[in-house]
Amino acid sequence: MSTIERNAPGDSTVAIRTANPYAKRKDGFDWSQPFVYFIVLLVCAVAIGPVLYVIIGGFRTTGDINANPGGFPNPWVFDNYAAVLTTPRFWGNLFASVVLAVATTAGVVVLGIMAAYPLARYTFRGRQGLYTVFSAGLMFPLTVAALPLTLLLRELGMHGTYLGVIIPGIAFALPTTIVILVPFLRAIPQELEEAAAIDGASRIRFFWRIMLPLSMPGLITVGVLAFVASWNGYLLPLLVISTGSLPQELWPLPLGLTQFSTQYSQNTGAVLAYTSLAMIPALAFFLFAEKRIVGGLTGAVKG
Repeated sequence: MSTIERNAPGDSTVAIRTANPYAKRKDGFDWSQPFVYFIVLLVCAVAIGPVLYVIIGGFRTTGDINANPGGFPNPWVFDNYAAVLTTPRFWGNLFASVVLAVATTAGVVVLGIMAAYPLARYTFRGRQGLYTVFSAGLMFPLTVAALPLTLLLRELGMHGTYLGVIIPGIAFALPTTIVILVPFLRAIPQELEEAAAIDGASRIRFFWRIMLPLSMPGLITVGVLAFVASWNGYLLPLLVISTGSLPQELWPLPLGLTQFSTQYSQNTGAVLAYTSLAMIPALAFFLFAEKRIVGGLTGAVKG
């Protein structure tokens, strides 16, 4: 259906607009499917509810929590967060988590792209078998390797050190990284490499100048996943660091939270405040790179 609009008198310009009766408005909600929105709101409540409960619980006293566990702070108190932020142990645990997460993420990104690039772009004997080996790593949980890994780290002299957490963390994150990056790199058109070869660029030059910039969404995706997994990792630091000689002030946040909750078990509000502060950096980092993660996973699915 078309409509004709005329401008002010004296203006001969005529605007013709064509309206599509089947076009849906993109602004606002489509209330014709209320069940879909109900499910979405329910999933959001299940995912966000516990996080909000922990954050708000940090502003409550222990007596208030015991009297009304599901209520709001009455009154609002900031002593719990202040007590955690003024504790040297918290900052030491935060430093340890940052070191472990950043080092693990850097190792995963660098080794992941180095392994995924030949698997995605080169043709050689055993390529599919090698990719299958990496994929099989997804079915190999850390709990199965706990005992032999601990014995191996003792033999190598890395038990009780940060390297004893970083290197296994990279190894256990590589299968997911390879599975995401290989189809993402395969989706990059082959014509780009052929054009670069015609211009005299070597494979290494093509990798640095063209492949890496185009693969940034995928690298950011695997980097964020590795960072969050390392930040929230508990079992591996428990096996390697807690039984070593490092002081508790240099343990990562998951272990530090366990020790803090044991020492201040009677102060529920302080424990909730510590938990909130421990998860906020990873949550903020994840939300900051959310669009990049979606783009990287979309490229992997298309590939």
